[in-house]
Amino acid sequence: MFEVVLFSQIKAGRNDRMKNFTVNDITKISIMAALIFIATYFIKIPSINGYSHLGDSMILISVLMLGGRKGAFASAVGASFADIIGGYMQWAVPTFFIKFMLALIMGAFISKIMPKAKLNWLVGAVCGGIFQIFAYTAVKILYYGFAQAMVMTPGLLVQTSASIIITAVFVGALKSSGFFNKFACSTARRKQ
Repeated sequence: MFEVVLFSQIKAGRNDRMKNFTVNDITKISIMAALIFIATYFIKIPSINGYSHLGDSMILISVLMLGGRKGAFASAVGASFADIIGGYMQWAVPTFFIKFMLALIMGAFISKIMPKAKLNWLVGAVCGGIFQIFAYTAVKILYYGFAQAMVMTPGLLVQTSASIIITAVFVGALKSSGFFNKFACSTARRKQ
């Protein structure tokens, strides 16, 4: 369904920014959204008010593979579908926007803020992760109150940190196999 809506936007020319997406781009976005969904929905550790998962690692990898904007679409769709299917409907909308922004922040560091730095993706992932922690904490304050949100924040910090570490391991493995250099977006591939 996501592909149909996105493709119709391109074909109808309703949004100038969407015209840059080709069928190949839509396919890659859809595949990464599916991988993010799988890593979020199936590889999770339930907790009292949600769950920890490996989806954030796939989000960071999607930004490296697709770039910021395309990775943001894949991240938002894959993560929010996992919330919807997983029974956490109240988190679908906040997740959509938070994961979208996480990917955009990381992509901005890779392509615009620090395009020539060697570990620009890592700085972007940390900054995006900090945004994610603050944004989810703000939503948790609205949902559960200040005290409970503060109690839940260390778990989010651990999940975000673990995702960045897991992504670093994946990037190393993908680089050594040659996969990263073949398929990563050109800005990420240049200096990793």
